[in-house]
This record gives sequence, structure tokens and C-alpha cells, in this order.
Amino acid sequence: MQEMKTFINLLEKDFRLLIRDFWGLALLFLMPWALVLMMTCLQDSTFRSINENRVPLYLLDNDCDSLGNMVSRQIYASNIFEVSTEAGGRVLSENELEEAVSRGDYLIGVIIPEHATEQLREKVVRGVERAFNGGDEEEQDGVLEIKILVDPKAKQSFRTSLIRAVRENTLMVQNKILLGEVTRQVNRIVPIPVDLNIKTNELITISESYAQSDKAKIIPNSTQHNVPAWSMFAVFFIVISLAGNMIRERETGCFNRLMTTPCPIHLYVLSKVGVYLCVCMLQLTLMVLTGMYVIPLLDLPALKLGHSIFALFAMSVSSSLAAIGYGLAIGSVARTNQQASIFGAISVVILAAIGGVWIPVFIMPRAMRIISNISPLNWGLNGFNDIFVRDAGFCDIWPYMSASLLFFIITLWISLHSNRKRRI
Repeated sequence: MQEMKTFINLLEKDFRLLIRDFWGLALLFLMPWALVLMMTCLQDSTFRSINENRVPLYLLDNDCDSLGNMVSRQIYASNIFEVSTEAGGRVLSENELEEAVSRGDYLIGVIIPEHATEQLREKVVRGVERAFNGGDEEEQDGVLEIKILVDPKAKQSFRTSLIRAVRENTLMVQNKILLGEVTRQVNRIVPIPVDLNIKTNELITISESYAQSDKAKIIPNSTQHNVPAWSMFAVFFIVISLAGNMIRERETGCFNRLMTTPCPIHLYVLSKVGVYLCVCMLQLTLMVLTGMYVIPLLDLPALKLGHSIFALFAMSVSSSLAAIGYGLAIGSVARTNQQASIFGAISVVILAAIGGVWIPVFIMPRAMRIISNISPLNWGLNGFNDIFVRDAGFCDIWPYMSASLLFFIITLWISLHSNRKRRI
């Protein structure tokens, strides 16, 4: 009974100590809230469908025939380019287009030369006639060139994708003209009309979708990924406040006065766990509500929680305990407030970086992907992602919860051991 009364008094003391620093407490909520909104807006285009115009492209079709028309249709149909054919109410020349791309007015410029289809057709006709008449090898003709101008700042992926699309469509037109000319030559020889112009453009189609299990029907988007990432960052950033309060108690003599009373060390530490667990859960609740109700007001996708609320609650508690344990360990080991603040802030940023908050783990080098497994932010992020994106249940996230709880137990032991040594 006496221990329970002492524990309640410690809780009240830690709560008063926490709310005394009003602006620091406000930053614990406002900073991650602003980060979630900002990063979701910035990364939304990454998760949107590719059926939205994004890349400014100028198309200069001087051919106006089969080759030019087909390449033009394919560029329009891709829906990843914002295609322009005029600037200022007129068609640009090749030199003007090159200058416009170099200035950054357009990311990509495509120039289809004059009489490109006619030249291609002539090449094919001469080749077929030689094949049917047994003529000599085809002499080297001039090369038919389609120019692609790329802004020096453009990513290599855009350049590679566009060149591949233009090459595929050029070959398609070439094969169509080749089949037509072969048909004409065959019909000159055989009495029965033959048509080799087989339409092959719709025989094979490619569809794109996310791989999902039978129970998971959630489509990944920027909200699903950013809310758990920055929620974990927010939860672990409390180490600065928690460690700072512990050191402040020692510097003001509050810790020494408590140790002269019948106050067990474990109650002193557990009272901080209770207060800061409430703070962490409020932070996570704010992030989830923001994803569900505030982000959709910005014309962004809403957060889907999945079907296991119990798994979400359990993952929230285990991740919060891991962050609290880390703060307790830093606050117990550090000697000054400056040490705790600097080490706490830098270590959380490093753990966030290697844990996949800043950069997705799958694009990291293999060595970094292995190292990321030691970050407690990575465990929490993976657990939340499984719940939000894969619609995972309690059993699915148990490995991440176990790692977080084990981390909490280890750091809690470090805090208890350090405080007992200091008391002695």
C-alpha cells in the first residue's frame, strides 16, 4: 500500500516536471505532426499511379507520317509526359528546341526528322527486292536518326525509358512496313492473294498491380508509408525530454532528496515509464488521426488501419516502451544535460536513417540492409507497415514486438543498474 502511494506521488511529480516545459512538450507533438503532413505531400507523387502527366516533354514531329504518328501516339498514351507541340503559339525549330531544353523549359525534347517514314519505307523496299531477286548485299545507306534531347538535370531513368519506348515503336513501324512490302512481293509471285499484315499490337498486354494476400486489400500509398515512419521518429525523439528531465533532477538535488526517503529505485524508474508511455501513445494517436482525417483534406489518400486494432495497439505499446527504455538508459548514463541532448538527438537521427525512416531499406546497399536490423526504429516501422500495408495480425508482428520489448528490458536494466550505483 505504501509503495502504491509512493508510486502515485512519483507519477504526479514526473507529470508536473513534464508539463513545466510547455514548449518542449508542444514540440514533441507539433514537429512530427508537421513532418507527417509535409513528407506525405512531397512523396505523394512517388506512390501515385503512373497514369498522371509528370514529365514536361516537347515533341517536334517533322515527319507527319506513319513513323512520326505512331511514336507520337505512344508518347501520348504513356501518360507519364506532359506533351507540348507548340510554344508561344508556334512550333519551335530544332535549334530553338535544343535551347529550350538546355534552359530547363522542358525535361525532354524529341525530334522526328522529315520524311522519316518515307526513308524507312525505301530501305525496307530495297531490302525485300534484293531478298526476292537474289541481289547483292545491301549497300550502306544513311542512318535514320530520331533525336532525343535531355535536360542535363534529368534522371537517367527518364532518359532510358524514353529511348526504349522510341526504339520499340520505331521497330514496330519498321516491321509493319516490312510485312506490307513482303506481302506485295509475294502476291506478285503466287496466284492466291496473301495478306501478311497481321495485327500483333494487342496480342500481348501487360498489367500492373500490387501483390496482395487473400486477406489484404489495402493499396500502398504515401500516407500508409509516411505515418508509421514519422510516428516512430516522433516516439523516439522523446529521449531528449526524458533524459533531460532525469539529469535536471540530479542537478537540482531532487534525485538525492528522493533517495533519502523510502523510495525504491524501480518505482522511481517505472513512474517515468508510466508518464512517458502516455505521451508516446498520445503522439501515435495524433499521427493516426492525422492520417485518417487531416491528410484527406489535402487531397491525399487517407490512412487505412487494417483489420487488427489489437495488433496496432500492441505494436504501439512495444515501440513506445523501446523508446522510453532508450531515454532512460541515456538519462541514467549521461552526466550532463548537454551530453544527453547531443547524444540523444544524433543517435536517434542515425537510427532513423539506418532504420528506413529517411531512405527505404530496400534501396540501401546489402551491408546497410543488414545493419538496419539493429535499429529499434526499423522494428517498429516494419511492424506498422505490416499492419497498415499488409493487413497483418498480432502473430505476424510478434517478431518486431519481441525485439522491441527485449530492447526495453535491456535498457531498463541499464537504467536501474546505473541509478542503483549512483544511489550507493
